[in-house]
Amino acid sequence: MEDLAALAGVSSITVSRALRNSPLVTEKTREKIQQIAEAQGYRLNLSARNLRLRSSYSIAVVVEMTPAKDRPMSGSYPLELLGGITQELTSAGYSAVLTSKQLINTSPVQGADGIILLGQGSHGEALKEIQKCGLPLLVWGAPHKDFSCIVVGSDNYAGGASVAEYFLADGRKKFLFLGDINHAEIEQRYLGFEHIVAQSGWQVEKMQPTAFTFEAGYDCLLQQLQAPNFPFDGIFAASDLLAMGAIRALTEHGLDIPKQVSVVGYDDIPSAASFVPPLTSVHQYLHDGGVLLAKKILSLIQGENVESEMLPTLLVKRET
Repeated sequence: MEDLAALAGVSSITVSRALRNSPLVTEKTREKIQQIAEAQGYRLNLSARNLRLRSSYSIAVVVEMTPAKDRPMSGSYPLELLGGITQELTSAGYSAVLTSKQLINTSPVQGADGIILLGQGSHGEALKEIQKCGLPLLVWGAPHKDFSCIVVGSDNYAGGASVAEYFLADGRKKFLFLGDINHAEIEQRYLGFEHIVAQSGWQVEKMQPTAFTFEAGYDCLLQQLQAPNFPFDGIFAASDLLAMGAIRALTEHGLDIPKQVSVVGYDDIPSAASFVPPLTSVHQYLHDGGVLLAKKILSLIQGENVESEMLPTLLVKRET
């Protein structure tokens, strides 16, 4: 940097500012210094700068879900969240370090300025483990009854309630919920759904699938269909893939969707609209959630007061 300053006839601090595109340096001087730096093959040592400033300018984004063939990372969750996070962090001069819960003890995570956790895990296991890092932390999901943390998520309770209202308005009376309520978000979806149903004098039965996949939804309904008379006319699945699997099992057994059984999913993934029949689903604004997560973690790092926030949901009515 001192060599560049001598070549440009300016001070070292002016070179530093010019290479960082600081507005404190005129455009003419900035361009001159950057041209000299390029000609000399100089590159700003970001690691040395970050060490000096005691900041890595990076945020670790930890995905709780375990990628699987039937539930890939390329799905709208978590890809839309990651898109919003990366967009906001990049504009603020930060990088996102993407990793999984199995790698939280590695240097990219431990050296980050903060952590965004996408999903708490069953019984909050991932959240409990991440909190041990001692870094500023923000979580995508729902408030957890056993752990104190700042959360950004969809209003899962209201989303579940909207499904119950939809079923009741359509004259449905016998309800089944498919989902693992050991996950805080799923529990809120169930509680909102069950509350509205109970107010109308009806009850909800629930089944816990082994995963959030098409196959798990299919298997759950196969168990129910073994009974002589299928008892349900309204099925609320905690994910679209579960709902699609349930519909496949129902149609294979000759049940008409939605005349005999109405099915509603959650997430409104892109394939929901093209599914046969097009799936009614609760839409989450995941990209907006990602942007909000990034904004809040940066505020938290800067020592500002940050509070949890829930985004609205929208019941997208189609043909199931």
